[in-house]
Amino acid sequence: TTHPLTLFFFLLLSFYTFTSSATIEAEPAFGNPIDRKLLGQDKEPTLSHFRFYWQDIVGGPNATSIPIVQPIPKFNTSSSFGLVRVIDNALTIGPNLTSKIIGRAQGFYVSVSETELDLLMVESFVFYEGRYNGSTIDIVGRNVALNKVREIPVVGGSGVFRFAKGYAELRTLKFDAASGDIFVQYDVFVSHR
Repeated sequence: TTHPLTLFFFLLLSFYTFTSSATIEAEPAFGNPIDRKLLGQDKEPTLSHFRFYWQDIVGGPNATSIPIVQPIPKFNTSSSFGLVRVIDNALTIGPNLTSKIIGRAQGFYVSVSETELDLLMVESFVFYEGRYNGSTIDIVGRNVALNKVREIPVVGGSGVFRFAKGYAELRTLKFDAASGDIFVQYDVFVSHR
């Protein structure tokens, strides 16, 4: 005959196994479809164009672009391969440093080519003005810095720019060889809801 304690543990184990498997099957799926209206996706997208000026100040007491990794010595040439800079650059309404600040470009850029000045740009444009106050546009992409016009994808955003996509065109307006400061015009074309 079976010992009563053995029978008890068998029933307990069977109950635990049954409830465990039932619990696993009852858990929700990792990803579920949702109604587009819940996220405002039922509206037609708005296409907007923004022009602002990116002020990259690399030297002096008011620097907004700080090197955190120096170029690799072997490649410390005109490409600055390996250089990483963290930025908190002013975005201005006009091309001058004294122009009104409408936001900040926060992120970093990395020199990613051994032979030419190619940068990987990772930036959030944080806006301070009007209906865009607190909203961001995020870009990530390659910037061949010596080309007259460069294009970087818009990969997202927040606030007004939730679900944003588009691209930014960059044009260098001025490079100050003495200080290393760079002034770039950004034309951002963005689709958002």
